[in-house]
Amino acid sequence: MNTPVSTTSRPLWQRLLIRRLKFIGIVVALLLVLVGGSYLFAPQWLLQANSMREAMNAQLQKRSVQAGDTRWVYYEGGQGPTIVLLHGFAARKEVWLKVAPMLTAHFHVVIPDLPGWGESSRIPGASYNIDNQADRLNDFVQTLHLQHALIVGHSMGGAIAGVYAAEHPQDVAELALVDSFGLKFKENAFAKEALAGQDPFIFDDRAGFLRASALAFEHVPHVPGRFIDVFVKDNLRNRAFIENTFNELREHSQALSLQDRLDQLNMPVLGLWCHDDKIIDVSALDSLRNGLTHAPAISTSVLNGCNHMPQMEKPQEFSQVLTSFALAH
Repeated sequence: MNTPVSTTSRPLWQRLLIRRLKFIGIVVALLLVLVGGSYLFAPQWLLQANSMREAMNAQLQKRSVQAGDTRWVYYEGGQGPTIVLLHGFAARKEVWLKVAPMLTAHFHVVIPDLPGWGESSRIPGASYNIDNQADRLNDFVQTLHLQHALIVGHSMGGAIAGVYAAEHPQDVAELALVDSFGLKFKENAFAKEALAGQDPFIFDDRAGFLRASALAFEHVPHVPGRFIDVFVKDNLRNRAFIENTFNELREHSQALSLQDRLDQLNMPVLGLWCHDDKIIDVSALDSLRNGLTHAPAISTSVLNGCNHMPQMEKPQEFSQVLTSFALAH
C-alpha cells in the first residue's frame, strides 16, 4: 500500500520552488485575462502599449512643444546629425518606428505628428494644405532649433518638406523625398479616382480598411480585427478633416506644389521610391530629376518589393539608403 507523501516531508527547496511556480502561474493567468480583456474591450490600449515598446526600442522619447498655432507631439532620440522625418496623408509619426532604431544609432532623430494629424493639435476650420503646413513646419524648426538638418518627407510629407526647403533653403542641409506628393507623374488609377473626388483613405468598416491598406502596401500586413476597429473608429472620428484636407490637396496648385519649386532647391536632394507605387507612380522620380536645376547633388534610389510605404515594408533597405545619403554630404 502506497502512502501519500506529505508536503512537509519535501525538502525546503522543493516547497519553495512549487510556491514560486504557483505564483508565476497565477501571474501568467492574470496577464492572459488582462490582455484578452484589453483586446476585446480596449484594443487601443494594446496599440498604444506596442507603440511605446517600439519607441523605447528605438531609444525615442515622446515630447511636445507649442510652435506657432500648433501643439506639436513628437518623438526624439539619438545623437549625431539631425534627421527630421515627416509622415504622409492620413498617417502619423508611428509609421517611422520600424526604421527609427537603425537611425538613432547614428543620428539625432525627430519624428513629429504633423499639425492636425495624430496627437498634434488641430484648429477647426483652418487650412492644412501644403503651403500652410510648410509654414507651420518652419515654426517647429525654429522653436526646436533644427536648422541645418536632413529633412525627410514621405508622400504628403514630401511635398511639405520640399516646399519648406524651397522657401527656407538656408535652414535645410539636405532633403530626402520619399514617394513624394506634389510632382508630375504618369496618371494611374489612384490619380483618376482622386481627380474624380473619390478619397480611398476613408472607410467605414474592416473591409474598407483592408482596401485602403492594399492601395498602400505591396504585402498588406496582418492586423487583428479588434485593432482594425480602432483604426476605423479613428477614421470616422476624423472624417471631416480627412475629406477637407484631401479636397485641398486635389487643387492644381497643391498637386504641383513641389514641382513648381524644384528650381529653388539648392541643397543635395535624394529621391527614394518604391518601383511599384500605386499612389505616386515612380515616373515622378523623372520629374524630380529633371526639375532640380540648382541642386549640387542629386541621388535617386528605387526599391523593389514595396508599394507606397518603403519605411514600413523595406525598413532595412530604406535606412541604408538614407544613411548613405546623409553621411555622403
